Amino acid sequence: MTFWLRADTNTNLTFCFFVVFVIYPPSTKASLFCNFFFSSFSRVSPTEELELTFALKQQNIHMLEETLRLVSDPDSSRYGKHLSLDEVASLVRPSQLTQKVVHHWLQSHGITNCQTVHTQDFLQCTMTAKVAETLLPGSRFHRYIRDGQSVLRSSGPYSVHDDVHQHLDFVGGLHRLPPKGKDLSKASSERLKTGVHLGVTPTILRSRYNLSTTDVGTAQNNSQAVAQFLEQYYHPADLAEFMSLYGGGFKHRSAVDRVVGKQGGGKAGIEASLDIEYIMSTGANVSTWFFTNPGRHESQEPFLQWMVLLSNMSDLPWVHTISYGDDEDSLSVAYMMRINTEFMKAGVRGISLLFASGDSGAGCKHTGSKQNTFRPSFPASSPYVTTVGGTSFKNPFKVTYEVTDYISGGGFSNVFTMPDYQISAVNGYMKTVAASLPPQSYYNASGRAYPDMAALSDNYWVVINRVPTPWVSGTSASTPVVGGMLSLINDQRLLKGLSPLGFLNPRLYKLKGQALFDVTEGCHLACLDEQVQGKGFCAAPSWDPVTGWGTPDYPALLSALLDN
Repeated sequence: MTFWLRADTNTNLTFCFFVVFVIYPPSTKASLFCNFFFSSFSRVSPTEELELTFALKQQNIHMLEETLRLVSDPDSSRYGKHLSLDEVASLVRPSQLTQKVVHHWLQSHGITNCQTVHTQDFLQCTMTAKVAETLLPGSRFHRYIRDGQSVLRSSGPYSVHDDVHQHLDFVGGLHRLPPKGKDLSKASSERLKTGVHLGVTPTILRSRYNLSTTDVGTAQNNSQAVAQFLEQYYHPADLAEFMSLYGGGFKHRSAVDRVVGKQGGGKAGIEASLDIEYIMSTGANVSTWFFTNPGRHESQEPFLQWMVLLSNMSDLPWVHTISYGDDEDSLSVAYMMRINTEFMKAGVRGISLLFASGDSGAGCKHTGSKQNTFRPSFPASSPYVTTVGGTSFKNPFKVTYEVTDYISGGGFSNVFTMPDYQISAVNGYMKTVAASLPPQSYYNASGRAYPDMAALSDNYWVVINRVPTPWVSGTSASTPVVGGMLSLINDQRLLKGLSPLGFLNPRLYKLKGQALFDVTEGCHLACLDEQVQGKGFCAAPSWDPVTGWGTPDYPALLSALLDN
């Protein structure tokens, strides 16, 4: 059984449908491979209840973007003057007409069991499958089974009346199927064959990035968080044991202060364990939250429920790290544009969002016979988040300088234009390495370039299910490491009465590499074909689309970010 993801050109929404034979889509612009395999599917009962999320059109998006630029630019008089959730709500809240039209449409179909958020731009409504199929003509709900997990989705495209369509960005919970989680343990075993490495621990990180034993959090109003999806949970006993084994020499916490969502049973996930153990190692003694989305929820995308939570909570951690992403071309533009707005809403509130750049290098998409292009990842390619790439030690046996980790994700967005804050840096890279760049047909040179910075991503020790486990690798490791250091910088800023860093990129790019270790060696992987032969972009002096500006020199970065 094979599923294909098709873009509905009338609604900019996506859907999957079932076909018996593997076929090639007639147009790469209209069809994308879903990459999901299910053992069975069946029509749901008309009386079965499901939950759909309606993303209402917001107001003043351009004003929101301009506000984010001003509060994030250190040269602006409004730098650091972040907005409250109430102020964000007043800015972007859907118009009275939009709210009236959408509510009347739902109520006319007998849908009254709905919950909204503080910003009033999301509605989560419960209804029967029969009502949903009447509400959204063309939809036909089936239950699909994969690996013992059940997912409820529509097998056909749906439509809404034009009078309603203009008031909605998208409806979540119908079509796109959640991606299958990465098998990090498999990736780790592949690394094991390449040589002996004692492995990265908190002590190694502190040595490389010049964190002293006294570089720990003390501010009462500081906090940090990781967000997990796709049935990834941590076990408190693992975290406590990790800290007892590797947390010696610096003050730290051995427990999460708050879990938002429900922790699942069964074995701990290596992704969740890695994230929580290392953000609490570099961001030592900082209050830490764990956001969890239980099961393979019925929302359209992995990030939707998490973003809804952020839109409804006035008290949030200042730094969030997320180690998940999707191929840009597997997502609808309408969805990505709306999620970008959610990122902007977080940024104007002073929240720093860090996303892993991915573990597929430049990526590769087959577009036709002997034709390939690089494949950017989202949200790594969003202009409104800080994206973290990966490095490894030049000498695997010593704390030496760093080189590119060949899996480090990076490149140029095919959807989002290059933001002003990085144009000069990217142009400098293009001129420096012009003779060795991949063919321009492989990437969009005018797109948002990523990552923005990097950290070690190779051969970590993690405690999972009470067992110390070596050779865990990926930008899922480097991202919480950087997040923890930003939390320590926020700590010092808050103690001085300054604002938290918020959206970091405008300030990071004005530093022009100051306070970071420049990574100038190594290339990442890409398409294995005659033209690029498996090589994507390569590191170079200053910024590059493999390691960004480089890796943190903590005391220097603290000094650079503590001046106003």
